[in-house]
Amino acid sequence: MTENRTQRIAKIMAVGFSLLAVPLILLLLTFVLPVQSATPRHYTELTFPPVPDVVVPKYTQFKLTNGMTVYLMEDHELPLVGGTALIRTGDRFEPTDKVGVGEIMATVMRTGGTEKRSGDEINRFLEQRAASIETGMGEAAGSAGFGALSEDLASVFDLFAEVLRSPAFPDSKLNLAKMQQRGSIARRNDDPNGIAGREFGKLIYGADSPYARTVEYSTLDNISRADLVNFYQQYYAPQNVLLGIVGDFDSAQVRRLVEAKFGDWRATATTKPPLPIVSQAKTSGIFFVDQPQLTQSSIQIGHLGGQLNSPDYAALSVMNGVLNGFGGRLFNEVRSRQGLAYSVYASWRPSFDYPGTFLAGGQTRSEATVPFIQSVLSEIERIRTTPISAAELAYAKDTVLNSFIFNFQDPAQTLSRLLRYDYFGYPKDFIFQYRKGVEATTIADVQRVAKTYLNPAKLVTLVVGNAKQIQPPLSSLNPASGVTAIDVTIPPPRRG
Repeated sequence: MTENRTQRIAKIMAVGFSLLAVPLILLLLTFVLPVQSATPRHYTELTFPPVPDVVVPKYTQFKLTNGMTVYLMEDHELPLVGGTALIRTGDRFEPTDKVGVGEIMATVMRTGGTEKRSGDEINRFLEQRAASIETGMGEAAGSAGFGALSEDLASVFDLFAEVLRSPAFPDSKLNLAKMQQRGSIARRNDDPNGIAGREFGKLIYGADSPYARTVEYSTLDNISRADLVNFYQQYYAPQNVLLGIVGDFDSAQVRRLVEAKFGDWRATATTKPPLPIVSQAKTSGIFFVDQPQLTQSSIQIGHLGGQLNSPDYAALSVMNGVLNGFGGRLFNEVRSRQGLAYSVYASWRPSFDYPGTFLAGGQTRSEATVPFIQSVLSEIERIRTTPISAAELAYAKDTVLNSFIFNFQDPAQTLSRLLRYDYFGYPKDFIFQYRKGVEATTIADVQRVAKTYLNPAKLVTLVVGNAKQIQPPLSSLNPASGVTAIDVTIPPPRRG
């Protein structure tokens, strides 16, 4: 007799309880053993084994005749399969008068169902199988993904292909998505950190830049179903898709499944606009958003940065390790010794194919705002002008490498990296190049990149806080130029 799923689950639970029995007994035995007191040690005295090598699991890569690129990586630890598709698009390609169309298109692509099944039917189908299918839109890529039990892979993957290839975009779901976006607009000034991040992006990239602009009521009003269809048709074609699948499966069988579901998807002529031009909008200055209800300030300080493919990326990562985290200069000096911060950070934040930012900042009580800014600026200048110590170098390199290894804890994370490197045209051995670069970084390298890439003359400072409580006032930082106020009033929706 064939056992059903309930019986299989019962067996698995029985085995699990038996496996737990031994460690439980050992745990109980420890309570009757004498306990030896341990002398607490400072974190600087702790020693750790060397960071293990990053091992990329075996995988299969192939391309369909229509141009779709596929990665398959087997992982038989659990009876699960997951997949991610990256689509060569992004909300940075939205028309200026229809900002938000990319995200709404991706939302309705899933909620609106397909030409064969409604969104509600898809929800019921997935709920019955504890499976998922999601779609999204980011700044530089569209995405679609699925997750399922291995035994349900064929049926869930069939639906995944249907969602990706034939979305329906019904008006009812478009209207719902627009209503949800309107709610987000209405609430966007509720979080001071959100205000700081949004407005700082506008100062660096420009308010109209695709890397900083925001969805407004007026741009939502311009979006119709035809716009969703046009955006989809402009970018969603097989030659623009990279698909990665990882989990408990046989690669030969899944390859046949992929070919069956996507092999007849015809490549169509698509157009990808050139990447937006990036330059720093505000090259200096102090900017302020007055929020009288606040008792603390959210602060961001920075300027335009660079890309991940910079030859100095590894050394800049080590510089970040010197500045940041427990044991980093900012934590030790600004937070612990001076007591000026709830949180504090400074890091070089590159992007894959356009300039990122150098960003410093944190949160502090209102009356400590000016001393906080002065202290952070002092640490930026110190790392530019004074060599770090050998202990700092070792600590920073260990911090970076230990953090880096956590990006590869399981095959799914590793495959995600491979997909992104392929998507942005990075070499497949970028993982190993980066690690070697970190290990080879010297004290002189850190000072060189700090002096080269950190430019105090171009630093823009933004504060979101309570003007009456900030004493001394922000103007004391730069009496000659003063402080520029930023109005974050939300433009009202159109009537009628």
